[in-house]
Amino acid sequence: MLEKAGRFPADVLCLDLEESVLPDEKPSARGLVRDAVGRLAGEGRTVHVRVNSIGSGETRLDLAAAVRPGLAGVLLAKTESAQDVRQIDVLLREQELARDIKPGTIELVVAIESAQALLRCQEMGRASTRLVALMLGGEDFSFDMGVARTREGRELEYARYVIATCARASGLVALDTPWADIQDIEGLVADAQRAKAVGFGGKYVIHPSHLEPVHRVFSPGEEEVASARRLLAAWEEALARGEGAVQFEGRMVDRPIAERARRVIEQAEAMRS
Repeated sequence: MLEKAGRFPADVLCLDLEESVLPDEKPSARGLVRDAVGRLAGEGRTVHVRVNSIGSGETRLDLAAAVRPGLAGVLLAKTESAQDVRQIDVLLREQELARDIKPGTIELVVAIESAQALLRCQEMGRASTRLVALMLGGEDFSFDMGVARTREGRELEYARYVIATCARASGLVALDTPWADIQDIEGLVADAQRAKAVGFGGKYVIHPSHLEPVHRVFSPGEEEVASARRLLAAWEEALARGEGAVQFEGRMVDRPIAERARRVIEQAEAMRS
């Protein structure tokens, strides 16, 4: 799969050194990641690597293999505290300096995968300037809570609200957990829609067949963008008249709604560039 990774139209390719790799296979997996980061980055891909948790004893070895020119970011598995975030920041800086990479270049995503981590989400979100996103690890979070993952996703509702809120308050993106059932595309789409509805900006996937449906959910549609442009034009005309609200296509529009429309337009333009 690693050899084919460059063909997949993912926004970010996240190479895994954590749960998909058995303990005795980690040394060889690190070698594969070491070679793949530069190759995929050279093909113009954005590459992240998921590394083992701070408490695993594997993090430093993972970073020594993963950090090299071209690596865009690191996903820290099972992040439990702001101290974990600060510690990986230091470890990343050490590796950057050792490889003549400007300190702070490599971005950081932290995975929230336990009840304790969820309660510390806000302080974690402000613990490093490298942070770009908070990720919900749904399988491990459900296990920690002693509940089963369901198709309806009720068990993740509260965690999603908290993570999306903490991410927004810290100027970060909330990224959703993968959908485990490879064949159930309908369930995948519904799950992605639930995450988007509460403020998530994207979703990890574990199979190429999930890429297009997830992109479709999180990308503004043509009509949504067109409506946003009309709304923003009406709002700006109202401002020019000295009005703080305007009626648009049967509903009242004020500043928060206009700013939401502006975000839709900016997101659509960013995806085209």
